[in-house]
Amino acid sequence: MKENLTLAWIAALFALVGQLLFFIIIAIYTGEWRFVMWSFIVSMSVGIPSMIHVWQAQKRMNLNRN
Repeated sequence: MKENLTLAWIAALFALVGQLLFFIIIAIYTGEWRFVMWSFIVSMSVGIPSMIHVWQAQKRMNLNRN
């Protein structure tokens, strides 16, 4: 089965950056900066492990290709 790592990279980047940007926009609109603090914590706890997982899968796929 062929893995679609492009979609995995997009999802990991959205978990890391997109979610944080979304909550920054909400914080600017509402003036409640606690949104940014909590979204930063969630973005890092979800985004970093997902980036590591996709990176390891990419490495395995490149090793199998050679």
